[in-house]
Amino acid sequence: MLDFQIHKENVRDNGFTVIPDVFSFEEVEALIAQIEAVDTSKATFRKTDDLFAIRQFFKEVPEIGPLVLTQKLQGIINTLFGDEFFVVKSIYFDKPEKSNWFVAYHQDLTISVNKKADVSGFGPWTVKQNQFAVQPPLTILQGNFTVRIHLDDTDETNGALKVIPQSHAKGIYRPETIDWSKEKEKVCSVSKGGIMIMRPLLLHASNRTVSAKRRRVIHVEFSNEELPRPLLWSERNRLS
Repeated sequence: MLDFQIHKENVRDNGFTVIPDVFSFEEVEALIAQIEAVDTSKATFRKTDDLFAIRQFFKEVPEIGPLVLTQKLQGIINTLFGDEFFVVKSIYFDKPEKSNWFVAYHQDLTISVNKKADVSGFGPWTVKQNQFAVQPPLTILQGNFTVRIHLDDTDETNGALKVIPQSHAKGIYRPETIDWSKEKEKVCSVSKGGIMIMRPLLLHASNRTVSAKRRRVIHVEFSNEELPRPLLWSERNRLS
C-alpha cells in the first residue's frame, strides 16, 4: 500500500517523488502499442537520430488519454493534490539507445497557451511548431506539477533525470548561479511502469545515454489555475 504522506512530504520538501508500479506490465505494453501505431510523419512530431517527441500528445493521439489517465493514476493525483487539477500539457518522448541528446540543468518556466496576448505578468513569449509558450506569474508555476510516466527502466546510464532537491522552493534559480558547495545532485531512477512527480521549478537535467537502453517517457503537466482571458490553456483536459 502506498504511503501517501511520505510522497506528499517528498513533493513539498524536495520538489519531487518517485512511485513505482503505478502501471502494470500489460498497461505499459498497451501504451507502447498505441504509440507505435501512430503515423510519425506528421509535421508536429519531432524526429531525429537523438530524439522522437510528440508535443500536444493527447491532441495528436486522442486514443492514448484513457490509457494514461487511469483510475489508479487519478487516485494518486487526487490524494496528493486534491481533485481540482486538470491536464494543461502533454508530451511523449523517446530517447533512443544510441542517443547523444542531453539536457542541461533548467527549470520548466513556461506554460503552453492558445495565443499570444498582452497580459500583465505573462512574458517573455516563444513559439515552437505553432505552439505559444509564455512564462506566467510565479504563483502559477509554484502550484503546478508534472507526472512523468516511464515506459522503460530508467537509470543513470540511459538519461534518468538528475535533480537538485529543494531547488523548487527558491523561486527563479538560474543554472549558472548553482552553488555546488551547498547543493547536492540526486539521480532519479524509475522502473518501467513507475512515475516521477515533480514541481516545474525543480532544477533538473538529463545526461546522454551510455547504455543500449531506450528511455520512453510520457510527460503530463497539471494545474488548478484558470488563466486570465483571452489566454487559455492549449491542452486543457479535465480528469474524469
